[in-house]
Amino acid sequence: MPFEYGWEETEEIGIQLQEKYPEIDPLTVRFTDMHKYITELPGFTGDPAKSNEGLLEAIQMAWLDEYNDAK
Repeated sequence: MPFEYGWEETEEIGIQLQEKYPEIDPLTVRFTDMHKYITELPGFTGDPAKSNEGLLEAIQMAWLDEYNDAK
């Protein structure tokens, strides 16, 4: 059974997004697209309707940290 996580696991989501989309600069991604990327991640169990701008911003910053670390 894969590891499951939800919206509050911002760091885990950032890691997963970096692994799946290593070529994408997180600062260029619209929140609507990022929402879609997140809800399609393996193991993501969060309710798509429960996201908000604050969560998406936190996830974007976690993804950016991973992106910068990978450079």
